[in-house]
Amino acid sequence: MFSLKSFLDRKIVTKDVGEETYINWREALSYAVGRGAQGMTTSMTASKYVNYFITNVLNIKMSHASTIRLFCGIFDAINDPMMGVLVDKTRTKYGKMRPYIKFAPFFVAAFILLFFIGSNSLPYGLKLALTVFAFVGLDVTYTAFDVPMGALAFSMTPNGTERTKLYGISAIGRMILGAIPTGLVAFAAWLPYFKDHLDKAYLTAAVASAVFVVILTRFTFRNTRERLEHHEETPGLKECLRLLVSNRPLFMLFLGNLIFVLIKVPEQVSFYFAYDSLFSPKLNGFLDIAKAPGSVLAALIVPMIVERLGERADSRRFCQACCVVGAIVNALFALSTFPGIMNKPADQPASLFTGILTVAFTMLATIPLEFKNLMQKEMEAETVDYVEYRSGKRVEGTMLSIMSFTGKLEGTLSSSLALWILGLTKYIEHKDADEKFSIVQNPQTRWALFLMTTVVPVVGYLLMLLPIRFYNITGESHRQMMKEIMRRREAAGSAPVDESKVDPAE
Repeated sequence: MFSLKSFLDRKIVTKDVGEETYINWREALSYAVGRGAQGMTTSMTASKYVNYFITNVLNIKMSHASTIRLFCGIFDAINDPMMGVLVDKTRTKYGKMRPYIKFAPFFVAAFILLFFIGSNSLPYGLKLALTVFAFVGLDVTYTAFDVPMGALAFSMTPNGTERTKLYGISAIGRMILGAIPTGLVAFAAWLPYFKDHLDKAYLTAAVASAVFVVILTRFTFRNTRERLEHHEETPGLKECLRLLVSNRPLFMLFLGNLIFVLIKVPEQVSFYFAYDSLFSPKLNGFLDIAKAPGSVLAALIVPMIVERLGERADSRRFCQACCVVGAIVNALFALSTFPGIMNKPADQPASLFTGILTVAFTMLATIPLEFKNLMQKEMEAETVDYVEYRSGKRVEGTMLSIMSFTGKLEGTLSSSLALWILGLTKYIEHKDADEKFSIVQNPQTRWALFLMTTVVPVVGYLLMLLPIRFYNITGESHRQMMKEIMRRREAAGSAPVDESKVDPAE
């Protein structure tokens, strides 16, 4: 007979995959809602929404907005390795990561409210200063939450199949919860009050994010476990940065993330694309909805494929296939929508047929992207295992922070690059909501938006095939590596045990 307790106590991987499994549904869902709380903040602050907020709600000049995103983003990225070392050196009764998950969300909530509370009525210089202060504060506090949260998954289980399924479950939680605040902003043009008060839509979304990030992370803190604890002295930051060069698979992922800047550019200009290229802000919400199936399909199908393949699973080949498909889909996106977008009158909305094509290809382009992103989580975990295999030291926090550093760097560079290009083409800011249909961008801006949305990702995917080709951890080599690591741990008496029925808060 079904009962909720029996379901929550059941392992998320019940099939024999040749390795011990540890995580039950209670722990996986608790981790997923914590990731969802992350999604609520990052979807507001690390993508197209914050760019549009700065330039068209706060009315900060495009050149100044690009500079703010660049330097605040670089500062945020540099923050990560320092936070990673701090996590790895933390020793408490709650573990290395969970203490930060307990306290950092309160500070994240405070700064996200400060950032979106609105300062448009202030003098321009003071408005710039407050925006920078709130951005830096949000970056610092979010890093104190983000790095431990990501590293926690590396420590919850040594089983690659189980980790991939955990990433899939948490991706669904992140997608669903992350859509709550951004959905309000995305569909503001459809809502009677918010369509003329976009700043209030942002503030309402920020309040929702602040409340949920505090509440939902309580479940993550209480119900998750750090099983791969390592009590020996951990390497310092300099030694870990040297690993970036000497650790070939990690360096290949680092190079891949830098190239990924090109693939992230469409996300940064999506808001502008709907308003100024399609000339139809109401399409923006549908473009956001179109991205949801990719996340859901990746979360459901990728773990299923990996579990079914078992010992034949190979994350490198999977990632290569995603890049090829991604390049093909975006090329078809460009060819199919070019006539309806670039040949229409600049002051007229795109036709219904062009709008449908754009939404359809946005959905299709998201599928290989999300499949790649989910599999890369396992590749990042493999590099942590690789370091332990080579050095005998396990540094989840530092290794995750290095990958987070490159991830934030790619977000910063893609955002700054997009804003810089729009500024270069003399983009005209929308200073008032009722002006949004009267402002017509020049041909250079519309060309830039089209190319950044469709063609630039094709180049990015093709270039990413190069570093992935030299990522030298195969499915078989990783399994052999883990057998040796577990043999060493058993010899040292520190092998992970299944403690799913123990209260982790005790």
